[in-house]
Amino acid sequence: MLEKGKRQRTASLDVYLAPSHAARSRLGLIVPKHGHRIVDRNLLKRRLREIGRRRVLPMLDARERGMDVLIRARVPAYATEYDGLAREVMEAVEVLCSRVS
Repeated sequence: MLEKGKRQRTASLDVYLAPSHAARSRLGLIVPKHGHRIVDRNLLKRRLREIGRRRVLPMLDARERGMDVLIRARVPAYATEYDGLAREVMEAVEVLCSRVS
């Protein structure tokens, strides 16, 4: 995925997108510790998972595109609020969808 997909870097995330071999879109997360507590890491994972479940996957399904989305958190992601993360993810996926077409 990391080698084959297209990448869009935002202020706090790296978002990768590639055509899926499965019949539906899938979401993957990479949230390194970056020296933070496990509580902080789990909160960030929950936020990113919810953004993917509520926004990204329904958008890709509505476009009838089977895509694999991988979100890798960078250090600034730990300080970014939910709305900021959601905005970054959606903007990156929009850009990547136009590139992959």
